[in-house]
Amino acid sequence: MTGGAAGLRGRLPLHPGTLRRVLAGVLLLSCAEFVRSGLYAGYLPQVVGDLLGLPKADAVVFSGSAFTAHFIADTAMRGPAGAALLRFGLRPVVLAGAALSLLGLFLMSVTHTGWVLLLAAALHGAGFSPLWPAVMSLTTASAHSTHQGRVLTTVSMSVMPFIGLSVLTLGALADAPRSAVFGLCLGLLAASLALGLLLPQRLPAATAAPATPQGRRQGVRVAAQALAPLIPAAFLQTLTMALLGQLLFTLYKDLGLTYWGMVALLGLGGAVAFGSMPQTGKLADLGRARLAVTLGFACLAAALGGIALRPAVWALYPLAALLGLGYAFIAPGWAALVAQRLPEAQRPAAWGTLMTVENLGTSLGPLLGAFAYRTLGVPGPFVTGAALSLLAALGYVVFRRLLDTPVGDPANTEAAPASPPGAPRP
Repeated sequence: MTGGAAGLRGRLPLHPGTLRRVLAGVLLLSCAEFVRSGLYAGYLPQVVGDLLGLPKADAVVFSGSAFTAHFIADTAMRGPAGAALLRFGLRPVVLAGAALSLLGLFLMSVTHTGWVLLLAAALHGAGFSPLWPAVMSLTTASAHSTHQGRVLTTVSMSVMPFIGLSVLTLGALADAPRSAVFGLCLGLLAASLALGLLLPQRLPAATAAPATPQGRRQGVRVAAQALAPLIPAAFLQTLTMALLGQLLFTLYKDLGLTYWGMVALLGLGGAVAFGSMPQTGKLADLGRARLAVTLGFACLAAALGGIALRPAVWALYPLAALLGLGYAFIAPGWAALVAQRLPEAQRPAAWGTLMTVENLGTSLGPLLGAFAYRTLGVPGPFVTGAALSLLAALGYVVFRRLLDTPVGDPANTEAAPASPPGAPRP
């Protein structure tokens, strides 16, 4: 039995001794995301009026404002949180963030005042901000260089079911006692705090970071050089991916679909994405991350352009499959590209900066989609998405030298190369 377990651990795409830490990080993030997503998307929109004693119109404003305060605090603090992870270490910053989230949620659970609700939401967002950069940095450091894209994608995808489940669960508890709902949320955040104790004090690369001011300045320069070509890509692709999120169930009738036809369309795209990801992820991890992302956005451009033509209903299904294939290329390709370019010693701060930019794209995407719909009608969001996807694909081709050029790591001159020796390059 012991030999079988050892053999299984040997086949995992993680360095020895890191599995428990990565699992702790995934569970920590899942608990925190369950609370966040369910609270702001499922629970508060239904109960803010009763919690604060407000009429429905005012309650809607405060519910939306609470989400905005949380999201802005999270986005604004991602970069500083990443820098704090690099300076003070993984475990202390994650524990501090989890404790701040607990404080914010406790204030929310007892308040009957609007401004305290907004303050609590902002504190919750600030406390949440180090969690994603911490888990992504830990996963990157723990994965073999030949599997980083697939492992990062697997970790991200494993958190997603908790997001959907939380909206359904906390949304269904709108009529339950306030103390029971917030007791559940506080318990999950306490579990997140406890799981933070299982994280390492520091990442291996962080211990090798230059201690002298000159070394730190050199590290910042190298990290900036690595991040520069990634920042426009991070913004553009999250902007593109978020365009249609809030419009799908508004537009499906205009495309000739029934509700369940739309559900089937989404299910087909998701099945193709998850079914294709082992192979597309392998391409990304074999040194062809940029090619994988380029192919992914080319697929998105073709599929969205086809939907913009408003074809027959049967034609929407192969187009949905093409969208799923595009996502299957983009998710591991982007993860591998980021992991390959970011210097190991600067990864926590760099992840924080990139995620700030990604959040900005995600927040502006629905606004752009709504504007395109209002201006151009039903085809508008799809035409805009196709144009942005094509622009992203062309950007990865035109600026391939910037993205393919290795960036040195001042803290580790003998660090592993971005791709395995002898791996093909695009």
